[in-house]
Amino acid sequence: MAEKKSKETKEKPLDKMTVKELREIAKEIDGIVGVHGMNKAELLSAVKESRGITEEVKTSDATVRDIKKKIQALKPLRKAALEDNDKKMAKIYRRKISRLKKRTRRVA
Repeated sequence: MAEKKSKETKEKPLDKMTVKELREIAKEIDGIVGVHGMNKAELLSAVKESRGITEEVKTSDATVRDIKKKIQALKPLRKAALEDNDKKMAKIYRRKISRLKKRTRRVA
């Protein structure tokens, strides 16, 4: 008879788990109360805290004010490129401005 090898199942990262999976893990931990009333973010923080995992907080390298200063510096360059009929550079500046605007939305 063939024996089944018991494979060590690796637990997937907590951030990738669904709410149901996080609730199952949180139920097993004694210190967590009110599991069914928690949302995913609350469950994640509670499970990480009980396991002793420190949450990494991403710090942005620039503030909205700094990014907007960069945008204001690029606008005259784009305008000058348009006046000189340099469509290639105008397009490059437009893209840079657009990317910076998107970045301000993410930072805020």
